[in-house]
Amino acid sequence: MRGRAASARAALRRHPWAVGLMDSRSTPGPSTLRHHDAVLGALRAGGFSPVRAARAFSLIDSYVYGFVLQELSLPFTTAAELDVIVDGLLRELPAGDYPHLTEVAAAYAGRPDHDGDAEFEFGLGLIIGALRPDDAGRASAPSQPTRLS
Repeated sequence: MRGRAASARAALRRHPWAVGLMDSRSTPGPSTLRHHDAVLGALRAGGFSPVRAARAFSLIDSYVYGFVLQELSLPFTTAAELDVIVDGLLRELPAGDYPHLTEVAAAYAGRPDHDGDAEFEFGLGLIIGALRPDDAGRASAPSQPTRLS
């Protein structure tokens, strides 16, 4: 799932117009159907019920699509550009009005290690780490809340 998510992110970054088209067709083609079947098959083989497999698939894709949309919308692409934005933000914020925003912006300022890959992997790791196969089929009923940990 991790490799699939990273591959999807890379493809969507190369083709930003594709995010809005993903899974939008009511009659998907054979390639899409094969892909979906393979992903669901991997989740099923991992012990996920049909319902939990569909939920996991949807959760991972929602994260990937949302991350790419946000990433493509950000006003910077490099750590140096982020520094310029953060420096400007810190200069312009009224002192004391936004203490938490100021604290976080200052924590990101001058960080040479900031990159989208690390941010993506952090969130994806949280999601994948929280997904669990069914406990004796307990999550197979749609009305039942899903316990992820």
